[in-house]
Amino acid sequence: QVRLVESGGGLVQAGGSLRLSCAASERAFGSYTMGWFRQAPGKEREFVAAISWSDVTTYYADSVKGRFTISRDNARNTVYLQMNSLNAEDTAVYYCAADLAAGFKGSRYWGQGTQVTVSS
Repeated sequence: QVRLVESGGGLVQAGGSLRLSCAASERAFGSYTMGWFRQAPGKEREFVAAISWSDVTTYYADSVKGRFTISRDNARNTVYLQMNSLNAEDTAVYYCAADLAAGFKGSRYWGQGTQVTVSS
């Protein structure tokens, strides 16, 4: 069982930045594709970004491309999401995910979520 713990959420003004962190409990972390999803009030959970186990390939939703950057530190079992130029549409609960399903439709493991609120 992989345990994921997110941190770094909070309240930020539009145009600002936040960095989310996700610490994984499992040494097998290095073999998983890791990612971030988010869920805004009244909406379904949606894919945000993913990074391959080798740290070579990254994937982004069109809505965050060019503003968000995903990275990982396998030595620390941690994945990060740097979020820049935030806007009100980025307000959501952000979930860390490990071992993403094909097409990023879901994931085997989930964190508890961290709230990101962008004030306009």
